[in-house]
Amino acid sequence: MRWMRYTAGGRTHYGIAQGDRVQRVTGDPFTGYIAEDDWHPLAEVRIEVPVIPRTFYCAGLNYAAHAIEAARKRGVEPNLPKQADIGYRANNALIAHGDAVVIPPDAQKMQYEGELVVVIGKQAKHLTPDTALDCVLGYTIGNDVSERVWQRSDRTLWRAKNTDTFKPMGPWIDTDFDPAQATTTVSVNGQVSTTFATNDMLFGVTTFLCAMSQYMTLWPGDVIWMGTDGSSPDLSAGDVVDVTISGLGTLSNRFVQGE
Repeated sequence: MRWMRYTAGGRTHYGIAQGDRVQRVTGDPFTGYIAEDDWHPLAEVRIEVPVIPRTFYCAGLNYAAHAIEAARKRGVEPNLPKQADIGYRANNALIAHGDAVVIPPDAQKMQYEGELVVVIGKQAKHLTPDTALDCVLGYTIGNDVSERVWQRSDRTLWRAKNTDTFKPMGPWIDTDFDPAQATTTVSVNGQVSTTFATNDMLFGVTTFLCAMSQYMTLWPGDVIWMGTDGSSPDLSAGDVVDVTISGLGTLSNRFVQGE
């Protein structure tokens, strides 16, 4: 099942995407719903961010090639993480599939990071490897846009990662998706730039959920962005970035120059 949020006729609803249409529901995937006999073509609705998270988590350096490349650019020996490391992002940065990423006028080095996103479906604490995935509603796609010059100087990454529009996410939450055999492909202006096995993580979803839930309660609607592999070219105004995860969908956003 593919859950999405959309706006039609001035009202925002949850719905179930089926082919090129969406069926409106009363309720939501977290607390219960009733499917209504109300359908809209996807081309005629505004697609919204599929969930506004209570807490917006992100995995740190969770793919080997990305960690090695980051170390090389800093001129240091790579030191791969020994355990799952979690950070946070800000809801103000979230935008939907099809929305524009705005490049601040003083930005110098904009890059993408295509990521798998885990969406929590129910409250959970003290998860085990056997129970961890029980709390997962499904998966969506994220683009962790970064300003790399700021990233070197902002101790908390407050601008580099959390500037308005820097976190595209969507277009839907797929409850049947399995990351095991998926491939993540990122294209810029229709040309493939990065490809990697989605599940080729240093620490998988189960490991993160178990580690996190020993210390914090996971709540319905929380999201965990699972990191990226490879490296990105520098992006400019007018570029369109498509993050495709096979079997899950494509998240597409244009970069525009801000004033």
